[in-house]
Amino acid sequence: MTQPEDPNSGTAARTGQSLGRVHFIGIGGVGMSAVARIMVARGLPVSGSDAKDLPVMADLAAAGARICVGYDAANLADAQSVVAGSAIRPDNPELAAAREAGLPVLHRSEALAAAMAQDTAVTVAGTHGKSTTTSMITVLLQGAGLDPSFAIGANVPALGVNAASGSTPIFVAEADESDGSFLNYRPQIAVVTNVEPDHLDYYGTADAVYASFDRFTALLPADGVLVACADDAGARALALRTLERGTTRVVLYGTSEDAQVVLHDGGPGDVSISTPAGRFPLELHVPGRHNALNAAAAFAVALELGVDPAVAAGALAHFTGASRRFEFKGGGRGVRVYDDYAHHPTEVRAALSAARSVAGGHKLHVLFQPHLFSRTREFAAEFAAALNAADTALVLDIYPAREDPIPGVSSQLIAAHLGPGGRLVGPGREAVQSLVSAAGNGDIVLTVGAGDVTSYGPLIVAALNGGAPGA
Repeated sequence: MTQPEDPNSGTAARTGQSLGRVHFIGIGGVGMSAVARIMVARGLPVSGSDAKDLPVMADLAAAGARICVGYDAANLADAQSVVAGSAIRPDNPELAAAREAGLPVLHRSEALAAAMAQDTAVTVAGTHGKSTTTSMITVLLQGAGLDPSFAIGANVPALGVNAASGSTPIFVAEADESDGSFLNYRPQIAVVTNVEPDHLDYYGTADAVYASFDRFTALLPADGVLVACADDAGARALALRTLERGTTRVVLYGTSEDAQVVLHDGGPGDVSISTPAGRFPLELHVPGRHNALNAAAAFAVALELGVDPAVAAGALAHFTGASRRFEFKGGGRGVRVYDDYAHHPTEVRAALSAARSVAGGHKLHVLFQPHLFSRTREFAAEFAAALNAADTALVLDIYPAREDPIPGVSSQLIAAHLGPGGRLVGPGREAVQSLVSAAGNGDIVLTVGAGDVTSYGPLIVAALNGGAPGA
């Protein structure tokens, strides 16, 4: 797998057309299919394969891509460039054949950078809130009469898909810092929602995380702009360092008085934004201060792209949320069930805060699944502190994802710091029944984590309505 290239390398010279016939290994993944979808829509010859026949592959085939199920060197056919998903093993027959043939093998981010090389690129980075903010910007711009291309790491109901090729030369994309691949982009406008230590399995140290964001803002051209959150210490420090470098303009958004785009958040139904042009009320359909800040970021980007502030404020009303971002799953017996992708202590804290605002005076019951052994080891006490805001906090075993177990690291590290309402819980029926038994009329149940905990929402809803309480 290729690593992110140096900012001074020739990555920026690639365009979609320069890649020729592109073959995607692992095309069914959400990120890979997004890039493939855009390239197909732009008339580029695309082929791809995946181990399983996933629904998105039928969509791509209908749009004109050549799709294969299963991996075989013959699937490359006459490809001139290859894009390999991050989950593809080095011994994959297609990847091995591509390397043997001397074909360029690109990281997904490099292919996406090529796709948007000739557009005005708006990239959204940050430890938290990337998908939601990217979605908000896209929905806002569409509502304002613009039709941007976009690539988002989550499905967005208001958009129908997570990626599309628009009719205007604006491209909005989520920029993932988890593996340093956001350094492959060349944005005109870079949004940074927050900067905190995370993905230490890749970076090693907090200082390395901060340094990577410095490299990201250094990619901005002289006439570019950094849009950064004034309320987040990491993003503010990054903005100050960028200003000191003197190479690009900086716009701050947030509740701080020194922000150019000032958020006034009085709670649900009382959110507005002030700019030198006046004060503009927002109608937001997603709860929580973090989402109000994300909306302010989207508003700031819209102003940079020439959207009238009153139009921008009105267009934000079209945003109804992103998949797995405080997503309503259903309810029963007066209990509402939501699901959230939060997998860092700050995200968990924000998700629980939003849930509290929706619950009002009722109780909040949380089922949390830690994601990665390394992250659990680093943040066990912080996860527990965030979860202790719930009335009930049940913790499942760690979802390992790409990692092997680490000796001595288990969910017990979190449980050791939980309050009276928190404890470990077994999977399946035990977890579902524990939540259903605890929840009463008016309460909120929230499933939290980046793993398969998302599958529990429908099971809980079914149990609330008299069905079997899970496998």
